[in-house]
Amino acid sequence: GAEGGEGAGRRGGGAMADKACTIRTRKFITNRLLARRQFVVDVLHPGRANVPKAELREKIGKMYSVGEPKTIVLFGFRTQFGGGKSSGFCKIYDNIEAVKKFEPRYMVARMDIAEHSRFPRKNQKERKNRSKKVRGKKKAKTMGG
Repeated sequence: GAEGGEGAGRRGGGAMADKACTIRTRKFITNRLLARRQFVVDVLHPGRANVPKAELREKIGKMYSVGEPKTIVLFGFRTQFGGGKSSGFCKIYDNIEAVKKFEPRYMVARMDIAEHSRFPRKNQKERKNRSKKVRGKKKAKTMGG
Protein backbone atom coordinates (compact mmCIF):
# COMPACT_ATOMS: atom_id res chain seq x y z
CA GLY A 1 0.00 0.00 0.00
CA ALA A 2 1.00 3.64 -0.42
CA GLU A 3 -0.13 5.39 2.73
CA GLY A 4 1.49 8.14 4.77
CA GLY A 5 4.79 9.89 4.32
CA GLU A 6 6.22 13.34 4.64
CA GLY A 7 6.35 15.20 1.32
CA ALA A 8 9.14 17.74 1.32
CA GLY A 9 8.29 20.05 -1.56
CA ARG A 10 11.70 21.67 -2.10
CA ARG A 11 12.63 22.54 -5.66
CA GLY A 12 15.67 20.26 -5.67
CA GLY A 13 13.61 17.26 -4.61
CA GLY A 14 11.96 15.70 -1.63
CA ALA A 15 11.52 12.47 0.22
CA MET A 16 8.45 10.38 0.79
CA ALA A 17 8.59 7.62 3.34
CA ASP A 18 6.57 4.46 2.89
CA LYS A 19 6.86 1.03 4.47
CA ALA A 20 9.49 0.06 1.96
CA CYS A 21 10.50 2.86 -0.39
CA THR A 22 11.72 6.45 -0.36
CA ILE A 23 11.83 8.66 -3.43
CA ARG A 24 14.36 11.45 -3.90
CA THR A 25 14.65 13.67 -6.94
CA ARG A 26 17.77 15.37 -8.33
CA LYS A 27 18.58 17.72 -11.22
CA PHE A 28 15.07 19.14 -11.46
CA ILE A 29 14.55 21.15 -14.67
CA THR A 30 11.43 22.86 -15.95
CA ASN A 31 11.55 22.39 -19.71
CA ARG A 32 9.11 24.93 -21.16
CA LEU A 33 9.94 24.11 -24.78
CA LEU A 34 8.80 20.51 -24.39
CA ALA A 35 6.02 21.42 -21.91
CA ARG A 36 7.40 19.26 -19.12
CA ARG A 37 9.31 19.00 -15.87
CA GLN A 38 12.15 16.50 -15.83
CA PHE A 39 14.42 15.07 -13.17
CA VAL A 40 16.47 12.10 -12.00
CA VAL A 41 14.65 9.81 -9.56
CA ASP A 42 16.49 7.91 -6.84
CA VAL A 43 14.43 5.21 -5.14
CA LEU A 44 15.62 3.71 -1.86
CA HIS A 45 13.94 0.33 -1.34
CA PRO A 46 15.79 -1.72 1.27
CA GLY A 47 14.45 -5.25 1.61
CA ARG A 48 12.68 -5.08 -1.76
CA ALA A 49 13.90 -6.25 -5.13
CA ASN A 50 12.56 -3.14 -6.87
CA VAL A 51 9.52 -0.88 -7.03
CA PRO A 52 6.90 -1.10 -9.80
CA LYS A 53 6.62 1.94 -12.08
CA ALA A 54 2.89 2.18 -11.29
CA GLU A 55 3.68 2.72 -7.61
CA LEU A 56 6.40 5.26 -8.42
CA ARG A 57 4.01 7.08 -10.76
CA GLU A 58 1.43 7.30 -7.97
CA LYS A 59 3.94 8.64 -5.44
CA ILE A 60 5.55 11.15 -7.80
CA GLY A 61 2.03 12.28 -8.72
CA LYS A 62 1.37 13.06 -5.05
CA MET A 63 4.78 14.66 -4.59
CA TYR A 64 4.36 17.08 -7.50
CA SER A 65 0.53 17.28 -7.28
CA VAL A 66 -0.11 15.95 -10.79
CA GLY A 67 -3.77 15.58 -11.78
CA GLU A 68 -3.39 13.05 -14.62
CA PRO A 69 -1.02 10.13 -13.86
CA LYS A 70 -0.62 9.33 -17.58
CA THR A 71 1.39 12.53 -18.01
CA ILE A 72 4.15 11.01 -15.84
CA VAL A 73 6.75 9.12 -17.90
CA LEU A 74 9.23 6.93 -16.00
CA PHE A 75 12.07 5.09 -17.71
CA GLY A 76 15.67 3.91 -17.55
CA PHE A 77 15.62 2.48 -14.04
CA ARG A 78 18.73 0.59 -12.98
CA THR A 79 19.08 -1.16 -9.65
CA GLN A 80 22.39 -0.49 -7.96
CA PHE A 81 24.67 -3.47 -7.38
CA GLY A 82 23.71 -5.05 -4.08
CA GLY A 83 20.12 -3.83 -4.37
CA GLY A 84 18.25 -1.45 -2.12
CA LYS A 85 18.59 1.54 -4.44
CA SER A 86 17.51 2.26 -8.02
CA SER A 87 17.75 5.36 -10.12
CA GLY A 88 16.02 6.36 -13.32
CA PHE A 89 14.49 9.32 -15.10
CA CYS A 90 11.09 10.98 -14.88
CA LYS A 91 9.29 13.45 -17.13
CA ILE A 92 6.03 15.08 -16.06
CA TYR A 93 4.23 16.61 -19.03
CA ASP A 94 1.76 19.48 -18.70
CA ASN A 95 -0.98 17.53 -20.52
CA ILE A 96 -1.71 14.36 -22.52
CA GLU A 97 -1.38 16.24 -25.84
CA ALA A 98 2.23 17.12 -24.97
CA VAL A 99 2.94 13.45 -24.19
CA LYS A 100 1.57 12.40 -27.60
CA LYS A 101 3.50 15.18 -29.32
CA PHE A 102 6.96 14.74 -27.77
CA GLU A 103 7.28 11.14 -26.54
CA PRO A 104 8.39 8.36 -28.90
CA ARG A 105 5.47 6.27 -30.19
CA TYR A 106 6.55 3.11 -28.39
CA MET A 107 6.57 4.94 -25.03
CA VAL A 108 3.09 6.35 -25.65
CA ALA A 109 1.91 2.84 -26.58
CA ARG A 110 3.58 1.41 -23.47
CA MET A 111 1.48 3.76 -21.34
CA ASP A 112 -1.76 2.79 -23.18
CA ILE A 113 -2.41 6.32 -24.47
CA ALA A 114 -2.30 5.53 -28.19
CA GLU A 115 -1.76 2.54 -30.46
CA HIS A 116 1.69 1.93 -31.94
CA SER A 117 1.19 0.77 -35.52
CA ARG A 118 4.05 -1.20 -37.02
CA PHE A 119 4.50 -1.77 -40.73
CA PRO A 120 5.81 -5.11 -41.96
CA ARG A 121 9.54 -4.99 -42.71
CA LYS A 122 9.01 -6.51 -46.12
CA ASN A 123 6.68 -3.66 -47.16
CA GLN A 124 9.21 -1.08 -45.98
CA LYS A 125 12.02 -2.71 -47.92
CA GLU A 126 9.93 -3.11 -51.09
CA ARG A 127 8.93 0.56 -50.95
CA LYS A 128 12.56 1.60 -50.44
CA ASN A 129 13.75 -0.46 -53.39
CA ARG A 130 10.96 0.86 -55.64
CA SER A 131 11.93 4.41 -54.74
CA LYS A 132 15.54 3.72 -55.78
CA LYS A 133 14.38 3.19 -59.37
CA VAL A 134 12.64 6.57 -59.77
CA ARG A 135 13.68 10.21 -59.44
CA GLY A 136 12.15 13.55 -58.56
CA LYS A 137 8.41 13.92 -58.01
CA LYS A 138 7.70 10.28 -58.81
CA LYS A 139 10.02 9.28 -55.96
CA ALA A 140 7.90 11.20 -53.45
CA LYS A 141 4.85 9.40 -54.80
CA THR A 142 6.39 5.95 -54.26
CA MET A 143 7.45 6.88 -50.73
CA GLY A 144 3.79 7.60 -49.94
CA GLY A 145 4.06 11.39 -49.80
